[in-house]
Amino acid sequence: MTNQRQETIDYKPIFFRLRHENERQAFDELLRQNPEIRLYDTIKEQLGELARISFPGRTLSEHELNALIFDWTKGFPLETYGVWVYFPWNRNCVHLLEKEEFVKLRTNRNVYKIDFDQVDILRTKKIGIIGLSVGQSIALTMAMERVCGEIRLADFDEIELSNMNRIRVGVQDLGVNKAIVAARQIAEMDPFINVVCYTLGVNDGNIDDFFQKDGKIDVLVEECDSIDVKIFSRLKARSLNVPVVMDTNDRGMLDVERFDREPDRPILHGTVEDLERLPTEQLVQKLRNLTIGEKVNYLSNIIGIQNVSKEMLRSLEELNKTIVGWPQLASAVVLGGAMVTDTCRRILLGEPVPSGRYFVDFEELIRDPASY
Repeated sequence: MTNQRQETIDYKPIFFRLRHENERQAFDELLRQNPEIRLYDTIKEQLGELARISFPGRTLSEHELNALIFDWTKGFPLETYGVWVYFPWNRNCVHLLEKEEFVKLRTNRNVYKIDFDQVDILRTKKIGIIGLSVGQSIALTMAMERVCGEIRLADFDEIELSNMNRIRVGVQDLGVNKAIVAARQIAEMDPFINVVCYTLGVNDGNIDDFFQKDGKIDVLVEECDSIDVKIFSRLKARSLNVPVVMDTNDRGMLDVERFDREPDRPILHGTVEDLERLPTEQLVQKLRNLTIGEKVNYLSNIIGIQNVSKEMLRSLEELNKTIVGWPQLASAVVLGGAMVTDTCRRILLGEPVPSGRYFVDFEELIRDPASY
């Protein structure tokens, strides 16, 4: 029986470039010791697709494709071209193009929605995501669209069966840390995106690393439930001039705080000014001793009761009475992934995205005209 908790450390793929003798030997030894590893090799098809996008105005014959492939591989065996990528958590090993060609081919269908020079800009960017329930959909959408070159994921929680109403996981992922699950999915989609996991969440001991280790993050996406983390992460973001984006998963509500352009802007649009005015030690003490009722009141102020759907309002009233957590629907979570990814991409590219609160409310946008 597999022990999930012992395996949760594995989220980084392992690369083997067989043109290097030492890596060829390591690859052969890996396969010898692990005969259950499954090999997937479509490198010739990938090279053929790369040839077609390299000559978009021509219809290449089979002979021309083979000639181009032979030229690119310099006549060496195809198995030594590119890189073999091993995923320890599922025992799959996949033969892929090397990074530059892989990125060029994988992002080709983004052009000209995202221009070539914008692709180069985005691949230098770093995004931090706190909270991997709504955050998982955001992280996967960002990776799919490739709006950054590095993603930092923070969540202390593990996948539970009740999470599966809105988190895209399999039942084999039960008991695995949420950040690790997201990191593995990103690696299987694009092993060249650098992913760093913080499986204790963000706390006093690692918040500096999360924001600044090996380069400061360019955008913070905050999607956690904890009031203290919401506040402290924003105070840190503001001190470092890092913009913050948050999807609240109700009525398509999106918050943007441009601390990169407004370094004196009140956090959370000024909804927690009483907390923001406290000295750090008093703030820490107060946040640690909040009752459930006080937490709900602060969250209500942050969101604004006037902005809450009737279903969410009822849920707030029933919290810890007939339900034990915030309700979140998959459709709203996936919408949040799209909204946050689009907003972050435009921020990273220097497009005008002002601070504020925005709504993409399907019930308002799609309804019977007679109800207006």
